[in-house]
Amino acid sequence: MQKSTTRKISIYLRIDSNSINNYFNPHDPARLDRRQLGHEFRDYLDTSVADAGRHTIIDFKVFCCETGSMRFMVEPLIKTIRRHFQVKKKHKEIEFRKFKKKNYILLCISFCIVMFCQGIIPLLFGQDHRIHSMFSNAIDVFSWVILWKPILWVMGAISVLGAGGE
Repeated sequence: MQKSTTRKISIYLRIDSNSINNYFNPHDPARLDRRQLGHEFRDYLDTSVADAGRHTIIDFKVFCCETGSMRFMVEPLIKTIRRHFQVKKKHKEIEFRKFKKKNYILLCISFCIVMFCQGIIPLLFGQDHRIHSMFSNAIDVFSWVILWKPILWVMGAISVLGAGGE
C-alpha cells in the first residue's frame, strides 16, 4: 500500500443561514447536535479525506459569514462530523475483525488438512510405498499454495491497519 503524500488536510466550511441547511439531513427530526449529515456534505467530507493516512492531520477551517450570529452552529456541526467519522471507524474495525477471524479460520483449516495428509496418509500406505511419495510431494506443493494466501492476507492487513488492528 502506498504511503499518504499529504501530511495535513484542510477542510473549509462556511456557516451562514443558507449553507447550514445543506450540511444536515433535512429529513432528520432530531435535535441539531444529533442530526445526521446531509448526503452531499458527507460525500464532500469523504472525498476530502480519501488520501488521509493514519497520522494525517485533518484541520477544519470554519468561516462564519454573518457577524457572529451563526457561531452557535459551529459546535453542533463539528460534533456531528466527529460522530460521522467515529461511526465509519467503528464499521472499519468490525469489518477488519471479521476479515481477520475468517482468515485465521481458513489458515487453521488449511493447516489441519495439510497435517492430516502428511500424518495419516503415510500411516495408511506405509513409508516404502510409491503412492506415499507422490502424495507427499503433492501435499508439499499444496500446502505452500494453500497457506501462502491466508498468511499474506493476514500479515498485509495487520501491517496496514497497525499491530492488532488498532
